[in-house]
Amino acid sequence: MFPMVTGFMNYGHQTVLAVRYIGQGFMITLSHANRLPVTIQYPYEKLITLECFRGRIHFEFDKCIACEVCVRVCPIDLPIVDWKFETDIRKKRLLNYNIDFRICIFCGNWVEYCPTNCLSMTEEYGLSTYDRHELNCNQIALGRLPMSVIDDYTIRTILNSIQRKTQ
Repeated sequence: MFPMVTGFMNYGHQTVLAVRYIGQGFMITLSHANRLPVTIQYPYEKLITLECFRGRIHFEFDKCIACEVCVRVCPIDLPIVDWKFETDIRKKRLLNYNIDFRICIFCGNWVEYCPTNCLSMTEEYGLSTYDRHELNCNQIALGRLPMSVIDDYTIRTILNSIQRKTQ
């Protein structure tokens, strides 16, 4: 008779534990229900990037003196700088400047070491294309002014999680 009573007690104890574990799981599920969504609908919503974000590189052709510091500090020797030495003024004249974004690791070394500040990092991060050759940019494509996410009225901007905490 005692084994039958202990069996019922054991069964009752396991039932209470099971109900408690299910209740704990349900409470965790309910605590997640009132949180804000983490995912964004990308083409229609974009995150506002931080000031230290390293996006597409902006290049100002008129400021460049063809010193090739950017080539020397780049860890993968990415920029291609074509220049011609003008003997009458004894200076280099920049002919062409190319960057291949397929290979770029967006380290930001060029921007730090450029003596004339002709290079800058923008907040653009959507560089995907259907043709990989479109990512090989010359000075005309690099000189395009970046479009600010905040100024685009067709896109709903969302603050970054770090920016939400500081406000």
